[in-house]
Amino acid sequence: MKILEHLQQVRDRLRQGEFTSEAMVSQGILLPALQALGWPVFDTQVVIPEYSVAGHLVSFALCHPAKRPSIFIEVKLNSFGTIDYQLLENTLYHGVPMVIFTDGSQCSLYVLNEQSRYEECCFCKFNLLESDLKTVVEHFIRYLQYERVSSGEALKAARSDYQHVARDRQILGTLPQAWEALLAEPDELLVELLADKTKSLCGHRPDLGTCQKFIRKMCNSSERPQPVITPPSTHRQIHNGEFWVKSQGQVYPAKHGREVMLRVFQLLATHDPEFLERFAAQEHGRKRRYVARNKTDLYPGRPDLIKGNCEQIIPGWWLGTNCNHQSMNKIIQMALEVTTSPLKKTLQWRIGEYGA
Repeated sequence: MKILEHLQQVRDRLRQGEFTSEAMVSQGILLPALQALGWPVFDTQVVIPEYSVAGHLVSFALCHPAKRPSIFIEVKLNSFGTIDYQLLENTLYHGVPMVIFTDGSQCSLYVLNEQSRYEECCFCKFNLLESDLKTVVEHFIRYLQYERVSSGEALKAARSDYQHVARDRQILGTLPQAWEALLAEPDELLVELLADKTKSLCGHRPDLGTCQKFIRKMCNSSERPQPVITPPSTHRQIHNGEFWVKSQGQVYPAKHGREVMLRVFQLLATHDPEFLERFAAQEHGRKRRYVARNKTDLYPGRPDLIKGNCEQIIPGWWLGTNCNHQSMNKIIQMALEVTTSPLKKTLQWRIGEYGA
């Protein structure tokens, strides 16, 4: 069966709700797709099911040569979309460069490296129910075709595409900084453009000095309108499973619990300059520190946990994030007990089913 024909059938069956377990996704979607891509799916030294990695059973290890994994595929249903940091950490440690997560309809592809945060290693996502199937087929062939994996072309292509994604991410992250710099020291062309546009609108051309002063004034963030995020109301209740922080009437959406915890600590540190010092002096976990000046102090004796499990709160302070939602909630409660910031009385947050 050709891969396109298989995916068309899978899409119809997904819409009918046929795949209700990870085993059904593996047998009914993944293995036929791999077979169509040239993989010897019945050779358990090449396509290894339930491959053990540091005590975790990965759904499939695709190997070349035999018994040497080149790609891990993890089938997840209920927790798809939540980054499995521990699996990514173990994968990188074992030298497997590519990991694919899927729930049958959605796929996320990661190329791992030592320099990037794990959430930034995802270079390709698609959804069988929404994406153009011909494009999906191109992705499957480009990254998963057996001959291309065996020759190294698949990994080469994946790393090249990752570089493009990383470049675009860096550009988007730098654009605001570039804009601020341009406003702070207005370029002659920008000043001329502003003068010309003003004349075209009102018929009068301002002198360039006036335009420069206006641009510098607009560079002052306190004089520019700030984006407003509408807080949740009774008409739209935030429910379990969402992640957010609410402070002083502003809501900060988050993608996961780590981001919620980091935002809380950043807010408290901003309004209480001595908060982090006091919090660091508290008794933390038995084998770890929640906050430290040096990220290597967060996980004593476990340097393998540092990568992907810490975030910078402010320059000089780090937050350990290797914990579950319940623990994150307790750490935030602990932070509120320590801080003297007035935010403690009104701060609200949600981490899955936990929050205040």
